[in-house]
Amino acid sequence: MSTSPAGRVTPRLWWRLLLIFPLVTLLTPWYARATPALVGVPFFYWYLMAWVPVSAVCSGVVYLKTRDLI
Repeated sequence: MSTSPAGRVTPRLWWRLLLIFPLVTLLTPWYARATPALVGVPFFYWYLMAWVPVSAVCSGVVYLKTRDLI
């Protein structure tokens, strides 16, 4: 699947590891605060909303780089 016949890890696996990056949003204690506010919006809300496009881009890149596996 993600390994070559010799047991080496293929580059496709490295693209899939990019999906770990958006998991930072699960670490709530890191961003559960109100400051710094951005245009009056507490940090908690704008930080999460900033991760929406980042997560979409990460998912899109992984899909495009690994779609030949499907």
